[in-house]
Amino acid sequence: MNGADERSHGTASELTFFLLALAAGAGAANLYYAQPLIAPIAADIGLDESAASLIVTLGQIGYIAGLLLVVPLGDAIENRRLLGLVLLCAGAGLTLAAGAPSAPVFAGAAVVYGFGSVVAQVAVPFASHLATPQERGRRVGNVVAGLMTGIMLARPVASLVAHWFGWRAVFLVSAVLMLALAGGLRLMLPQRRPQGGLSLWALLRSFPTLLRTQPVLRRRIAYQMPMFGSFILFWTAVPLELAGPAFGLDQRGIALFALAGAAGVFGSSLAGRLADRGHSRLGTGLSLASAVLGFALAAIGVAQGSVMLLALGAVVLDLAVAANLVFGQRALFMLDPAIRARLNALFIAMFFLGGALGSAVASPLYVLGGWSAVSVAGIVVLLAALGYFATEGRGGAA
Repeated sequence: MNGADERSHGTASELTFFLLALAAGAGAANLYYAQPLIAPIAADIGLDESAASLIVTLGQIGYIAGLLLVVPLGDAIENRRLLGLVLLCAGAGLTLAAGAPSAPVFAGAAVVYGFGSVVAQVAVPFASHLATPQERGRRVGNVVAGLMTGIMLARPVASLVAHWFGWRAVFLVSAVLMLALAGGLRLMLPQRRPQGGLSLWALLRSFPTLLRTQPVLRRRIAYQMPMFGSFILFWTAVPLELAGPAFGLDQRGIALFALAGAAGVFGSSLAGRLADRGHSRLGTGLSLASAVLGFALAAIGVAQGSVMLLALGAVVLDLAVAANLVFGQRALFMLDPAIRARLNALFIAMFFLGGALGSAVASPLYVLGGWSAVSVAGIVVLLAALGYFATEGRGGAA
């Protein structure tokens, strides 16, 4: 790490870290606004109902492309500039989506704002770089808390804003926020110029080598993929259960349930503090076990017709997923700073793949076996991760 990098450690203000957390949450939320708005968007832009889910899929495609093509550049080009360009890209895509007159225009906009939604994966390594080693877990935890807040609040906020002002207002407000953050972070952040100056192709070619040579990365992927997959499985299937005859909630009721589940974001800050005190291994085990407990509580809640117990299971699951994400990223960010952005890109891309698998199987599982099938699937993959964690020796991955 060069001298400029060293001097930036510990010099950032609380406001700077707050803005990074806000950028991470607002950027991640962009991927999820469209999920509860598929029907009104499709009707307005003339998209056939059978193809309406493409509204969400195209944003995810743009996001994956951004993970592979943008996030690794954090190891090669000046980071403040990179973060600003990503925010501007997201703002442009959201503005285009807000005014889209037709399906093809909205499709292109979804890819663009999905591409720009990787702002969180640029902001988290930046926060890690700005923090001192002694406070790195706490700082990363706070920014990841922002990220998880954005993911968890995006759906209920989009539903409520669209209810009052229409779906286009959701994208327009987010576009304004992206542009404001681009300006604010430009003023607040120090420059960070990584060493090396590798080309994008060289960065991409290094991915297989990193997977082969970094055991901490492999371990953390193996823990977080099933965690995030089960998280997405839960939140994709639970609206179907809540809207069914057992609970009979309308869209507003489902939005309020999602707000209750958002209490899980507090796990990020707690996990950061535990990690800074050297308890990452214990915390990882507790996170995996707590996720199993969350699914079990939710299953009992459904069996008893108790929305409160189902919500408690959601909170426990969300706490576990958010905490384990912090433990994973903190462990990776304690490795070589020269490969930090690529480690983060691989880690996020792989556990989002787990999320994609979770969303893909949620509806078929629910149709075939109801909430029982969803619960069994979630618990089985989490127990598999917990079993693998049990093989980690005390001298193993952090």
